[in-house]
Amino acid sequence: MRTAITLLIILSRLIAGFVFIFSGFVKAVDPLGSTYKFIDYFNAFNMSWLEPAAFSMALVLSAAEFTIGVCLILFIQNKCANWGALIFMAFFTPLTFWLALTDPVHDCGCFGDAIILTNWQTFFKNLAILTAAIISFKYRNAVIRWIKLKTERKVSIIIVLLITGFSLYNYYDLPIIDFRPYKIGTNIPEKMKTPKGTPAHVYEQYFTLMDTINMKMIEIESQAYMADSTYWGTNSNWKFVKSGEPKLIKQGYQPPIHDFSIESISGLDITQEILTDTGYYFIVIAYDLKKSRTKHQTAINLLYDQATADGHKFIGLTSSDSEKISALKNTWNIGYEFYLTDPITLKTIVRANPGLIILHKGTIVAKWNVNSLPSYQSIKSKYLNVKS
Repeated sequence: MRTAITLLIILSRLIAGFVFIFSGFVKAVDPLGSTYKFIDYFNAFNMSWLEPAAFSMALVLSAAEFTIGVCLILFIQNKCANWGALIFMAFFTPLTFWLALTDPVHDCGCFGDAIILTNWQTFFKNLAILTAAIISFKYRNAVIRWIKLKTERKVSIIIVLLITGFSLYNYYDLPIIDFRPYKIGTNIPEKMKTPKGTPAHVYEQYFTLMDTINMKMIEIESQAYMADSTYWGTNSNWKFVKSGEPKLIKQGYQPPIHDFSIESISGLDITQEILTDTGYYFIVIAYDLKKSRTKHQTAINLLYDQATADGHKFIGLTSSDSEKISALKNTWNIGYEFYLTDPITLKTIVRANPGLIILHKGTIVAKWNVNSLPSYQSIKSKYLNVKS
């Protein structure tokens, strides 16, 4: 009996510990992604006033999860680790149940972009981890300390410092592991294709009708409407009011890249023109020019001069309006033109504001955070010698 309990304790700690480690690690790999997810939650809960704290909260969450997980695995800081795991799961399990019921945010973000789970999948995952955390907590006093308490504290502090430093490195540069569909080497047109034989999305169309006698409004599915002449026949007292937006009732196959487009300020779609170009495109990506860091703009301008002098094309992508674009161009004497792309797409392409990518025949050749932007000569020697 004692052996069975011991195995149960060890298994519970290992399960909870590894999940906490993985969850904290993927958040530390992509701290900006975690920041964006916090902002999604704040907007869903009408708490946008918390947005300035999103990045700090992302750092704290990843460090806390990772540290709790390591402590559980190593059987150190037993009291703090078990209380931490239990409090985490006691909070997030009912939260994810509510998210599954209401769906204000479609992806909880618990594993970042490494593993995308639906809200229901996340809830059932949390139930399993909560069970493991409860078992580990219940038998926390059965664990024998194998190193001194003072040493345990030092180890836990080192873990916190290491994972926080790792997060800050990934923020200053780019995530060392790119879990998103726009990683280096990705051919965007290929990732936009839908393979033959894959299931398509299924939609339902609804019509709004008004009873001209009782002045009553109803919404009816289009096929039911067409099948019943009561709603549209010669002597019908129902009047067609409007056609609603199609409602998705069954998710079909969705290609990894499904929302990529580039438009000029005037609204002209130039997506294919850029994706099929046989030359090299230097593309500065700044999803929000108001929040964009400008201290490296002089270096970007120099890169623009050198790249275009060699015949390469150089543009900017943003979701900001023409007024902000003009203001930035005038302030910094920018020579390249800006085009418009969805802000979520831009955040997904590169975790920087601004960042730079090089595109060749629709393939992402390289990308950088402007904090670590190399010289043009370095870029030229390393990336611009691909054979056409």
